[in-house]
Amino acid sequence: MRAADIVKLVFLSAIWGGSFIFLRIAVPELGPLLTAMLRIVIAGAALFGFALLTRAPMQWRRHLRPFALVGLFACAIPFSCFSFAALHLPAAHSAVLNATAPLFGALFSAWWLGERMTLPKLAGLMLGIAGVAILVGAGTLRLTAPVLLAVGACLAAAASYALSSIIVKKTGVPGGVHPIAMASGSLVMGGAMMLPALPLALPIPMPSPLALGCIAGLALLSSGLAQALFIPLIVKVGPTRAMTASFLIPLFSMAWGVIFLGEAVRPPTLAGGALVLAAMALVLRSGPAAEHPAQLARGGKPG
Repeated sequence: MRAADIVKLVFLSAIWGGSFIFLRIAVPELGPLLTAMLRIVIAGAALFGFALLTRAPMQWRRHLRPFALVGLFACAIPFSCFSFAALHLPAAHSAVLNATAPLFGALFSAWWLGERMTLPKLAGLMLGIAGVAILVGAGTLRLTAPVLLAVGACLAAAASYALSSIIVKKTGVPGGVHPIAMASGSLVMGGAMMLPALPLALPIPMPSPLALGCIAGLALLSSGLAQALFIPLIVKVGPTRAMTASFLIPLFSMAWGVIFLGEAVRPPTLAGGALVLAAMALVLRSGPAAEHPAQLARGGKPG
């Protein structure tokens, strides 16, 4: 890859890692549901405006079903799950659990797409399970019911991201849908699915300017800008190389958590994260796996 492409990938990792910090600040004030809703709606509006400016062929009637499916599994479900998890987990834990998406992708690809489960992929899955076990059970967190639910929510979000990529492949995307159209259309449909819950999600006190700023950062930086930068990179360097940005997301999330939230990063967190990233490396090197959520609608994750 050219130096400019590497710089873009590092920058993308930095803003995706920052999404977990934004969540930790915004969710306690706005609640998980409203945070996820605003993130999707604002990002969808921004990307749809970009699609109109670039004259991307939306073809709503033809592509409504894949827009809706990807909007559900790449936006509504994972964004809501990560927002809930932000109430109970440090940013670094959520980021590492987000990195299990390619592991779920390897399983789903073997099940639905008939891709061969090679020995490196199987080893990667085992390493990933060990990494998650160390991350959760090595004493860095008090294993209360809310914490365990938050861990489950992060894993459900990662699985949802992976499932969305299977849907994309099964419905002919990107061959049948322009990538900008898929990104914006799925966000618009994801937001439309969540809007009926708006009366149940409104906070009683007015959120602080900091929390509202974090929502703007989530939507415009971690979702809208990231997607606008990442899609051309996928086309230019390929999905496997572009996915290497995932390796840096937990590292940036840990760094931002220490700098901005004062979160402690202890040895078990580093050990669990290292095993998950090693597992992802094995899965990615052994053949095509489910593409990262950021390719679909991020900003996302992640997250």
